[in-house]
Amino acid sequence: MPDSVTYYAVVDELSSREQPAGVFRRTYFDDGGMDDEAFTRNMVWERSGLLASAERGDTANDFVEISEDEANQIVERFRQLSGGSEPGAGAP
Repeated sequence: MPDSVTYYAVVDELSSREQPAGVFRRTYFDDGGMDDEAFTRNMVWERSGLLASAERGDTANDFVEISEDEANQIVERFRQLSGGSEPGAGAP
């Protein structure tokens, strides 16, 4: 069971916090582990190493911490732009 989740908006030179290029979440577990996921073009959360890469110095994108509500709004906007929604594909 996750202990906590932190959400991030992905910002590059063509996007902003208000209109991000993507959204990520990092789930921290009680045992000390963590899992990074991106909300993908498939309209599902999938594992991704991009957040860890940014922490190691990859500066292609900025990851701006956002609230769960903001993440849910971004996910919903992405679903609308894709023409629909997938049951169960939203943020927890």
